[in-house]
Amino acid sequence: MGSSSRLSARDLAAATPASRDRYIDLLRVASLAVVVLGHWLMAAVGADGQVGNLLAVVPELQLVTWVFQVMPVFFFVGGFSHALAHRSRPAYASFLRARLQRLLRPTMVFVGVWGAAALVLQLAGADGGLAGVALRLVTQPLWFIGIYLAMVAFTPPLLRLHERWGWGAFAALAGGAVAVDVLRFAADVPFVEFLNFAFVWLAVHQLGFLRADGMIRRPALLAGAGLVGAGVLVALGPYPLSMVGMPGEKISNMAPPTLALLCHGLWLVGAAELLRGPGARLVARAGVWRTVVAANGIAMTAFLWHLTAMLGVYGALLGSGVGLPAPASGAWWAQVPLRIAAAAAVTALLVAVFRRFEAPGPVRREGGAGPLAALGVTLALFGILGLSTTGFAGLLTGHSATLIAVPVTAPAAVALTLAGWLLVDRPTGRRR
Repeated sequence: MGSSSRLSARDLAAATPASRDRYIDLLRVASLAVVVLGHWLMAAVGADGQVGNLLAVVPELQLVTWVFQVMPVFFFVGGFSHALAHRSRPAYASFLRARLQRLLRPTMVFVGVWGAAALVLQLAGADGGLAGVALRLVTQPLWFIGIYLAMVAFTPPLLRLHERWGWGAFAALAGGAVAVDVLRFAADVPFVEFLNFAFVWLAVHQLGFLRADGMIRRPALLAGAGLVGAGVLVALGPYPLSMVGMPGEKISNMAPPTLALLCHGLWLVGAAELLRGPGARLVARAGVWRTVVAANGIAMTAFLWHLTAMLGVYGALLGSGVGLPAPASGAWWAQVPLRIAAAAAVTALLVAVFRRFEAPGPVRREGGAGPLAALGVTLALFGILGLSTTGFAGLLTGHSATLIAVPVTAPAAVALTLAGWLLVDRPTGRRR
């Protein structure tokens, strides 16, 4: 069979083996779609071009994040896929290269295009207003890619722990998250909270390993425990109601992640598993499966460019003199379907241009040095996390932002990411 880049979604769907867990693919597509729609909906752009957060304008809506903050589901699906992938390709460097090919290449293209645009805008002095906001905002979703890189990098050792200890390995990670929050909130230990970027998200990822081995047997208990745990923590502890980050909040459940967010992840994973039967029957339909296959082939490209599309729509409205209604007003809600449809159309155009960079290449290189690959993925994840923090605003003025306790600039972050990518996918080695 040729590479998937030369096959249509219909061909790929028809060639799907009966053993494939199609529900996992459905969860992957659905979770990213909800994230994209959530970003489009939460953007509250005023007539001055400033971008606010709908959840801050209407605080009552923060409760809906307990259903629509679905990034834990995506990371859970990642754990499932990484377990299967590593077992079929156990060499560390080969595993990293295979998992990261469709992640880093479209990301570097995105970074390159926006980096060039930022230079042009700033040299022309046109980086004010909504353009300046865009230069700050478009890289923010890259945090997700940085965390995902860490999950790929830690899969081999954590999978071994899972194979030996099962639920005990998950419990150890969850216990780490508990300890971090105790040290953070009870003992006020500085910087310790950043450890929960690892403990919380890797614990969710570990649930995917358990799913791969059929070890989530009581999803109702998992969902109930997570929902009750999150409710108690928010009601009695220092945790905010929103499961996404809010502007100006002193404590966020997302950055860094908290024990409340881990409980939220348990609730969502349990709920997803409870829906497994109906979901599997739905995706078994030929037309639905073809749609899922097609969406999976462009998912990363759409995710990378969806904020660009949304800001482009708002820029066109402001540039044409169309008055934007006050966020959360009746007129604003009435325009929501039109704005989302326009953002979807622009995203589709961007996907048509850039989707070729997401398609896997026809040749795989096997082997390579594991330590160099580990160094590469480490550099790439810190570079991408740094870029998500700094954005491209102030590119020519040396603007920096703090990543944990280290100041980082956009050029340094791009250099780290590029160096890491080249180390993971070095041009030498044996090919097959």
